[in-house]
Amino acid sequence: MANEIISYFEACQREGGSLQKGMNYRRGTDYSVVLMSVRSNAPYRDRVEDDGATLIYEGHDVPRGGEISDPKSVNQPEFTASGSLAENGKFHQAAQAYKQGLRPAEHVRVYEKIKAGIWSYNGLFELVDSWQESDSRRKVFKFKLQVLDDDIAGDSSTVTKEHRRIIPTAVKLEVWKRDGGKCAMCGSTQDLHFDHIIPYSKGGSSTTADNIQLLCSKHNLEKKDRIG
Repeated sequence: MANEIISYFEACQREGGSLQKGMNYRRGTDYSVVLMSVRSNAPYRDRVEDDGATLIYEGHDVPRGGEISDPKSVNQPEFTASGSLAENGKFHQAAQAYKQGLRPAEHVRVYEKIKAGIWSYNGLFELVDSWQESDSRRKVFKFKLQVLDDDIAGDSSTVTKEHRRIIPTAVKLEVWKRDGGKCAMCGSTQDLHFDHIIPYSKGGSSTTADNIQLLCSKHNLEKKDRIG
């Protein structure tokens, strides 16, 4: 469920292996996985648009080592040194094929690092576009992902669309601190979610901590059952 709080270890367990690369194309499943961050010290310039419905995700650099001491001075690679597609190339190829009508949009699960030890599952997105642009030093890849109404990560029958929109990181941090990392209703520290007090569909905002609270999965589901 989107806006679920999860540890990096739990995310790796869920996805069946290490997510250290950050960009993980398919890996034997029918969806891809990316790790994002919009923190000031994040290594890449990801950004959220359209009130949390769109993610502009930056591609990843060449590995450090050998003759490359500063990956930020080198164009982000489309191919590996051996000539195979790098992760940037795999995502770019999928996005361009979708734009040309050659295949459906790639499904991508998005996890966000909020702070050390605290991650959020931001939901399932579609990869709809990709391009290269200059960041003043070199060329970087950009990938456009848009939120999906259905979530293959679990049963979506009880998940309303506002729970799939990305809540701004600063809001998440403020709510986490205010609620003490516990469910606002029972004090549980397990299976927590960022919840809209007034649903997005009913005019509630994702951009203010006053409308976001921490709820455990039990109380989150009980609340949705009461929404008419």
